[in-house]
Amino acid sequence: MKYTRITALAAISVAASLSLTACGGDDSGKDSSSKGSSSSSSSSSDGGSKPEGGSGSGGSEAGNAKSGSGEDTKTDAGAANGATDTSGKVTFCKTEDLAIDATDAAPDEVSGRIDITMVNRGSATCSATGFAGVDIKDTDNTSSPIERGKAQPRITTLKPGDAAVFNLAYDIDNTGGSLAHPTDIQVTPPNETHTVDLKWPAGAGDIKGAYTDVQVYPTHTTK
Repeated sequence: MKYTRITALAAISVAASLSLTACGGDDSGKDSSSKGSSSSSSSSSDGGSKPEGGSGSGGSEAGNAKSGSGEDTKTDAGAANGATDTSGKVTFCKTEDLAIDATDAAPDEVSGRIDITMVNRGSATCSATGFAGVDIKDTDNTSSPIERGKAQPRITTLKPGDAAVFNLAYDIDNTGGSLAHPTDIQVTPPNETHTVDLKWPAGAGDIKGAYTDVQVYPTHTTK
């Protein structure tokens, strides 16, 4: 009987030990599963951050490209506008496009006046605004520059076929003793460098005093 009880107790003890071992195995499994789950989550999180970073980087490059494209467009537009403004401006008349002539226009026997007419024979509108450069050539082959009169230039725009005029003014010497013997008028249109030679108008009154007493006045239209 005593032997039988000991055997029974031993069996109960073994069973209890197995039960405890089984419980410990369950806990260990849970811990391991939890750690695995945590590791998997962490890995998933890292893996997700990289594509976002790559996408962000790609977005940044696209933004830069778009910004650059916008700047180029703006510059091109400015250049286009600049080209339009430049082409819209009226340029000064060129000597080669002007038919120039000089005539005696004295209103009386005391006041001498030479009218110099410039006709735009070019194909585009041009400006003849300002003072022409004028020199008078004498029989001794010397040339004297003519001073500007006190007058403000007026806007003088010439369409093809239009004419502008400016004049030389001086006092007439009726004594017959004038020391000035003009033969030619050398004219350089406003804002030009090319000169044309015109004959001093026949019948124009003699100049009283010196060539420094002759004055040139600015251009104006004949309309």
